[in-house]
Amino acid sequence: MPAAAPVRVYAAGSLREAFTALVRAQGEAAALTFGAAGLLRERIEQGEEAEVFASADLRQPQRLADQGNWTEPTVFARNSLCALVAPAVRTHAGDLLDTLLDPAVRLGTSTPGSDPSGDYAWAVFARAGQARAGAREALEAKALRLTGAADSPRAPPGRSTYAWLMEQRRADVFLTYRTNAVAAQRECPSLQVVALPPALCVDVRYGVSRRVGAPPGALAWVEALQSGPVQRILAHHGFEAP
Repeated sequence: MPAAAPVRVYAAGSLREAFTALVRAQGEAAALTFGAAGLLRERIEQGEEAEVFASADLRQPQRLADQGNWTEPTVFARNSLCALVAPAVRTHAGDLLDTLLDPAVRLGTSTPGSDPSGDYAWAVFARAGQARAGAREALEAKALRLTGAADSPRAPPGRSTYAWLMEQRRADVFLTYRTNAVAAQRECPSLQVVALPPALCVDVRYGVSRRVGAPPGALAWVEALQSGPVQRILAHHGFEAP
């Protein structure tokens, strides 16, 4: 009897290390495609035959579900946003907003609309506006959208995108997922990872959906994400339980 075809899994780029480790540890047959979740969703809408879609937010898989061909997304992990900071910048959580607003500090983000990381960054800006008049508009105006778009610069193979961008001095501070920031710091230990103050924190929830009518392996993949062994792999890579 022929082996079942690998499950075609489209997943947010921030899941690359965790999902690659998952496949290696579990021995699951999967064809993994990574990228900005908004761009992956567009590719699926254009006819690419993904069977499982794991996004860094619920909005992108919900848009597929609303079209009738995908299941309602479920939350399988959480993350948090933080600041990845160049060695020359001195800051901490208590004065991070002052640092972000400093005209001399180049602020990097992902691209809202294409990548949930960018949407979360804009949510941080909105919270900053509640804490300080004019902060939202100032941050939106100065943000450099360095990742998450189809034409964003690509890091060399094997490099962390965020470590490489900071090494190339494209930004002084980069708002990104904590999992990305910690991976970048492992590659470039001089980088600082600074938590956001409570007033700026946003809820980062990862959602998964599967194509209606996909082979049984797709359902098994989705259900496995909630299992203890897979949750331990996700936790090892810095994700929090749903």
